[in-house]
Parts: sequence; structure tokens; C-alpha cells
Amino acid sequence: MQRRRSRQSKNNHERWLITYSDMITLLLIFFIVMYSLSKVDVARFKTLAESLAAVFGAGGMVMDSPGPAIIPGNVSSQVQDEIEKTQLNQLKNKLENYIQENGLTAKVSVTTEERGIVLSFQDDVLFELGSEQLTPQAETILDKVAPILIDTPNYIRVEGHTDNLPIRTSKFPSNWELSSARATNVVRELITTHNFSPQKLSVAAYGEYRPRVPNTSDENRQLNRRVNLVILRSKFAGAEPQSTGKVSVPGAESTAPNTQEPEVRSQNNNP
Repeated sequence: MQRRRSRQSKNNHERWLITYSDMITLLLIFFIVMYSLSKVDVARFKTLAESLAAVFGAGGMVMDSPGPAIIPGNVSSQVQDEIEKTQLNQLKNKLENYIQENGLTAKVSVTTEERGIVLSFQDDVLFELGSEQLTPQAETILDKVAPILIDTPNYIRVEGHTDNLPIRTSKFPSNWELSSARATNVVRELITTHNFSPQKLSVAAYGEYRPRVPNTSDENRQLNRRVNLVILRSKFAGAEPQSTGKVSVPGAESTAPNTQEPEVRSQNNNP
């Protein structure tokens, strides 16, 4: 009996080592996990998020409302940036394929800039010289481009540019009015014909003051006469004014009732 009591007493004194070792093991695992999170692979995290969304039927909602980041540097924002970059690259590829398939590489280009994807049309693709009216060719091109762009959640800015040759008519006293009218007509075509949301669109008129190349020859002037569709990255959304009410768009009531008139901006500052 005394031996049994002695053995039991000894065992009871050593049981704290089991608890202590479990605690140390858990702490080790915890720090390993924290270290792994600090070295998160954005691409793998994105793949995991998309897989979870597909499994749970979230339709991408895993990334729609991310909570605060666990570690400094806001991992969730980094992942969102990577996802948006991937989506914009896919959009650019679709546009490039359309341009190549239709033999428009000499007149239409698509590039990636810090502000987003820029789809650029030289003016003779969309308009007659000195005119703001869309040509039948322009309508055909927009019929093909619009379905590619309409599903993007990003803001789209339509920019009008001219060369430095002066224009002084009763309709267009200067290149400001011409560039603005052309960009506005492209926006209105997107709204009335292709059901784009007016809140997602804006117009910028730059006249002759943002040349792509120096206006030193007819060829260069032709390059400078253009209309750009800029799919803005979401990081620039904060610079867009927010809607405070609903205004119907004349001529678009049947397709987009009670929507805000697209913004028209003639400006001479950096986009």
C-alpha cells in the first residue's frame, strides 16, 4: 500500500510537465502560423479564395467584404489589387483579340497605364474630319467592344483629344468643344444603345493640350486626334464625385430610367 501511494504521489507531481509541453507545442504552432501569414503568397491566397467561393457558392463574395488585415500591410488590399490586376489583364486580352481579328491594329490600340486600361481610337475610325457624329463604322466597332466592357465594375472615362489645328465654326468655336462633343457622343451611344449605367461613365475633353506626339506633321496630328476609353482602376474611385440624386437622361428613358446624367468635364489638368 505504501509503495502504491508513493508511486501515485510521484506521478501526480510530474503531470504538470504534460500540460507544460502541450502549451509550448501550441505556442510553437501559433508562431509558425503567424510567420506563414506574414509571408503569404498572394497568388496562392487568391487561388484559395476562388476555390472557397466556388465550393460554398459565394459567387466571389469571399473577397467582396474583407475584414481588417491580420498583419501589417493590409493583406486583403494587396489581394484585391492582384485580383483586379488579373481581371484587367483578361479584359485587355479580349480587346486585343478583337482588334487583331478585325484588322484594326493600325487605328485602335489598347495599353496598360497606372490609371487602368486605355482603349484608344484614332478619330477617323469613329468620326469624319471636323465632325462629332459617329460613323456607321464607329457604331459597328462599339457594338463589338461594348459587350466586353459592360460587365466591368470599374468607372469608364471617355476622353476626347484633337490636334493643334484651330477650328472656329458656329458649332465648335475651339477644339475644346469638338473634343467634348465627340467624347459625349460616345458616352451617349454606350448608354442609349448598349445600356451602360450612366453612373459608371464620365467625359473628359482635353482639346489639343494632351498630344500623344508633337504636332509637327500630318501623320503626328492624325495620331493626336483620338478618343480614349479608360477603364479606371478602383484605387481612383475615391476621386470620382458621388451621386446625390437621380436624374433622367434625355433620350435614354426607355433603357436607363431615373439615372444620373454622365459627367462632362473640360479640363486641362492631369487625369
